[in-house]
Amino acid sequence: MELTIDCLLFHDSKARAIALADISDHVGQPGRFIWVELKSPDSQTITLLGDELGLHALALEDAISTHQRSKLEEYEGHMFIATRTVQLCESRMEMGETHVFVGSNYVVAIRHDSGTGYQRVSDRLQRLPNGIRATAPYALYLVLDLIVDQFRPVIESMQDRFQSLESQLISSTKPGRDMLERLYAMKRDLTALRDAAEPMQEITQNLIRLHPELSTKELKAYYRDIHDHAVRVSATIDRLRMATSDAMQFHLASLSLKQNESVQKLAGWGALLALPTVVFSLYGMNFEVMPELTWPWAYPALLLATGAAVALLYRRLKRRSWI
Repeated sequence: MELTIDCLLFHDSKARAIALADISDHVGQPGRFIWVELKSPDSQTITLLGDELGLHALALEDAISTHQRSKLEEYEGHMFIATRTVQLCESRMEMGETHVFVGSNYVVAIRHDSGTGYQRVSDRLQRLPNGIRATAPYALYLVLDLIVDQFRPVIESMQDRFQSLESQLISSTKPGRDMLERLYAMKRDLTALRDAAEPMQEITQNLIRLHPELSTKELKAYYRDIHDHAVRVSATIDRLRMATSDAMQFHLASLSLKQNESVQKLAGWGALLALPTVVFSLYGMNFEVMPELTWPWAYPALLLATGAAVALLYRRLKRRSWI
């Protein structure tokens, strides 16, 4: 069932709420602008919206479906933009989607998430600075600006998370599987974050280059600022992904080194045990001639010589950190 967050009509520097069914009375009227925000609307609401605004059936089908790729599509009389969004909710990254219809004098933002929504956009539209009117280009700028801004706290949280993992990784004396799983989970989150952020560069660039009716002379600098912000966000995410990959390689190298050290110790102790084993196993042979057996001091001498050889080997292995 749909949740209509906002349906506002701006006219003569004033804003008032109207019903979705009354939108068609104001579409295309000079000096009027309509802002609509919907949260997870049902098919009935989408159909009503399409009838009121004359939206294309394919765009309406995309608007109600989640798991859309980020894109900008043009239809006769309006534009459809699909973006992936991200928000920080209780220290957790939550992904969502926003689908936007843009016409000559309306902007409709359809949310598919559990976040805070676009109340900030509505508030700013109702408190415009001098010289700026509530129009579709400015409202679209506010929506895209908010979407890109929401990446910042998520990235800062990711940076803190990586620094914590990095500190634990460096200080850990016993690298294990748990750390590798946590690093992999972070890289997976960063990949999802990058997939959401990167298309914003192309969307804003297309708006600037191909749609002068939206990125007007007065607003081009604003759209360029969103594009620059999106580029910085993507670059920061890429650096974090690279650092996470390096940390995973370091962790795997630490595991390999730890395993090699264990093998070395086993080999060292094996060598120490092999020496007396070889010596004393000779006396299990059925040789007919063993002259040393007739010497009274043969047994103590053999023990002493074997012990000295083992001690010398132990010292050499210890100096090389093999045991």
